[in-house]
Amino acid sequence: MFKAAPLAAALMLASPHAMAAQEAPELPIIEAGEHELSEYLWEARPLVVFADSPQDPRFLEQMSFIADRPEDLAKRDVIVITDTDPDTLSPIRTELRPRGFMIVLIGKDGEKYLRKPFPWDVREITRSIDKMPVRRQEIQDERLVR
Repeated sequence: MFKAAPLAAALMLASPHAMAAQEAPELPIIEAGEHELSEYLWEARPLVVFADSPQDPRFLEQMSFIADRPEDLAKRDVIVITDTDPDTLSPIRTELRPRGFMIVLIGKDGEKYLRKPFPWDVREITRSIDKMPVRRQEIQDERLVR
């Protein structure tokens, strides 16, 4: 469904375990490019990671956090979208208007639930996701199926 972008070089710099996030087919990591947030409505929870450069230490740290626990994000239908080129105004960058490094977590309903100007651990991100109304319904539905 989503085409993964070649982020291997940035991920390798981020952490020795970072390649796991790139190789894990269940956690898509794509570049913003010409994508729009509306593409993911009711399909996925975009986690958008902005930086002014792929060498930004905060970007590398965030990607390392993601690489350390990709399965936790994949379980929650997260798609990681990166945008490290402020000179190319992607539709997502234009909509969210970041300044420097920023992460934005968007729910399946299209709501912007979280904006952080610093890297955030996957544990904290998943806690935020688990508080979202759609995710709570998914958890309840999973319990009923069992």
